[in-house]
Amino acid sequence: MVHVIATIECIAGKRDAFIAEFKQNVPNCLAEDGCISYGPTIDIDSGIGAQGPLRDNVVTVVEQWESLDALNAHLAAPHMATYREKVKDLVAGVSLQVLEPA
Repeated sequence: MVHVIATIECIAGKRDAFIAEFKQNVPNCLAEDGCISYGPTIDIDSGIGAQGPLRDNVVTVVEQWESLDALNAHLAAPHMATYREKVKDLVAGVSLQVLEPA
């Protein structure tokens, strides 16, 4: 299994529009072979001291895939190309952490 933490920095004021487009694509991703979980999250004020500052323009996508091959197939899927085109004017930057259980 692999875990993915994708940090999407949205253009200021565009996070809600990004989330709306993202959620339209979630069923396509969940239907892919090897997708265990896939969903957007946003920061909340937890009151926990170790938490960093809240990020108003960030969406963190938390994913689980059965294998690295399944993740790579996801990244190449036609619906992901369509999704990337739809959100390109809403996104300032993307970073990924791809992890495996220790």
